[in-house]
Amino acid sequence: MAQKEIEVILARQLSSYLALPAFIVDPDGGLVFYNDPAERVLGRRYSETGEMPMAEWATLFRPTDREGRLMRPEELPLVIAVQDRRPAHGSCYIEGLDGQRRLHRGDGVPPHRTGRPVPRRRRDLLGAAGVKVRIWGSRGSSAPSA
Repeated sequence: MAQKEIEVILARQLSSYLALPAFIVDPDGGLVFYNDPAERVLGRRYSETGEMPMAEWATLFRPTDREGRLMRPEELPLVIAVQDRRPAHGSCYIEGLDGQRRLHRGDGVPPHRTGRPVPRRRRDLLGAAGVKVRIWGSRGSSAPSA
């Protein structure tokens, strides 16, 4: 495994302290880490899944819209943040590996590393972080419409 950038290491450390589900992806959209609250959402511990490419995680957890239509990876806020290099917000239902379907409203934010202050130098994209701001289970709770 290649050494991670210090900013990615620190983002992972910070997300491990959050009470909200958080996901960290690399510049290619590969899942680098998700925290304990995200483990409960996804129905699988990070230590069991580990890192995985975007094509795998974006379909493994079955993101769907309100009508139950499977969403393409490029429709997900975290993927938009990485591919378009801009913040993204959206809602979707995710069916975790435990079979539970949950509504997620969250944001994808692309953190940048600025390097030396050289004029006209492009920033290097390190990846993106996604935080789910509200979660509703599908059993026994009423969720607002997406």
